[in-house]
Amino acid sequence: MAGQGSAGNVIAALCSFFIPGLGQLLQGRLFMAIIQFVLAGLLWIILLGWIIHLWSILDAALWKPKHQAAS
Repeated sequence: MAGQGSAGNVIAALCSFFIPGLGQLLQGRLFMAIIQFVLAGLLWIILLGWIIHLWSILDAALWKPKHQAAS
């Protein structure tokens, strides 16, 4: 996937909008996806899951791979 602002990040952010962590999973970041999914689920119990949900969307949208191939 390309860097920040790419179509891939937009799709990942949209996926995270529906299910927290799904965008990170699409980006190949399994550990972060699990963390965000579990935290959102746990915090929704006390009505604070929206915080993790927003974090998940923004994280997917703004994520930039550490190593980008030259184009």
